[in-house]
Amino acid sequence: MRTLLFSLIALCWMSCSSESKSRSEEAKYEESRESIEEIEQKKPARFLKATVKRKKNIVGQTVVRGTIENTATVVTYKDIEIKLRFYSKTGALLEEDTDKVYESVGPGREASFKMKYFAPKDTDSVSVTVISASIAS
Repeated sequence: MRTLLFSLIALCWMSCSSESKSRSEEAKYEESRESIEEIEQKKPARFLKATVKRKKNIVGQTVVRGTIENTATVVTYKDIEIKLRFYSKTGALLEEDTDKVYESVGPGREASFKMKYFAPKDTDSVSVTVISASIAS
């Protein structure tokens, strides 16, 4: 009788313990997910990568086509502010411009953009850097 009672108490204790352990693991997961989301919200430029290609059109404008890739795992960004830099053949900075890409980019996705500029005369290359972005709700 004693053994049966002891077995029942041990079984009950084990089931309660494993249930609280799974709740604890679930709570830890939610906390870590929230902290990832907070990090991604604070530093959008860290999770957005931009690439560009350029060419001249008939009018003489420099047409800049690019993509912005979102490497974040939780946050969607929108209204992405970028800085374009125009360089000469020798690597001298000729001009800087800032612009916005009015697109939403979800986690693991990318968005394309196209802009036209009257770039400085001796422009040989163009680079782009993401400055900031808004968080899509």
